[in-house]
Amino acid sequence: MKTIRLRAHPTLSSRDLETAVSLLLGGQLVAIPTETVYGLAADLFQPAAIQKIFTTKGRPADNPLIAHISSMRQLERIAERPHPLLLKMAERFWPGPLTLIFERKETVPPIVSAHLPTIAVRMPSHPCARQLIHSIDSPLAAPSANLSGRPSPTSAADVLEDFDGAIPAIIDGGPCAFGIESTVIGMIDDQFVLLRPGAIDRAAIENEIKITLIDPPRRGPILSPGMKYRHYAPKAKIRLVDSADRESSSATDGSVYVLEDLGAQNLYSHLRNADRLGYSEIVICLNDSIRQSEALMNRLQRACGEVHG
Repeated sequence: MKTIRLRAHPTLSSRDLETAVSLLLGGQLVAIPTETVYGLAADLFQPAAIQKIFTTKGRPADNPLIAHISSMRQLERIAERPHPLLLKMAERFWPGPLTLIFERKETVPPIVSAHLPTIAVRMPSHPCARQLIHSIDSPLAAPSANLSGRPSPTSAADVLEDFDGAIPAIIDGGPCAFGIESTVIGMIDDQFVLLRPGAIDRAAIENEIKITLIDPPRRGPILSPGMKYRHYAPKAKIRLVDSADRESSSATDGSVYVLEDLGAQNLYSHLRNADRLGYSEIVICLNDSIRQSEALMNRLQRACGEVHG
């Protein structure tokens, strides 16, 4: 299979849009840009296409997907009785990198949500993603467009590194603005839970909506992607050290890739670059800025294999 590369500037031409829509309606996969990371998209209402996502990525079947919508009308098609404060979050932070967990309508194929009664939903702000979802007139399921467990893709080149020849098409929308996945919020026993820290930090949501976000329980169903399995991991071993130990972290044989100036936007590109260059170990020097980023520390710990639950 030859992977077609379509280009968005920042949206697709009418011809390329027609190609992408035709593929999706035909039950095929298309890698798409979003403001967080690139997604591997399929029509939400085609179970066979959704299965292709799991098979192509090597994704565990109990790891739910996120539905991407372009309008509140589409939310009504897939979610039941949204809590008023969840709707308030949507009103404030959509379009944008916030995923909310709702009760799933029975018309949504259970495979999307790993057979849970809930569904994760977000409205991306990337103009190409919105254009495509609006044109197909259906929500898209779109987990990160990478092999399961690998660092998430923040460019078209990253996607092709994992899937060139394995998917029909990719839309090249340039580098992702945030470079890290969406924040995920759900409800457990009438409490709001930060299921996955992400591009919007906890304080911004708490201050805006006037709520307290609790941490998820260590046991129970996986309500959000990124909660159970090792994620975001390069082939190289990752070691986290204090920035004060930087000098003792280098190797004389040049086998260690040392990272000091690290942020959410460049994390995954650095991890992938270390693999491309053949490093056996990545040492990440933790400074105050990194330690204070809940989302960044979450990704680093999971990339190291620190998985709970």
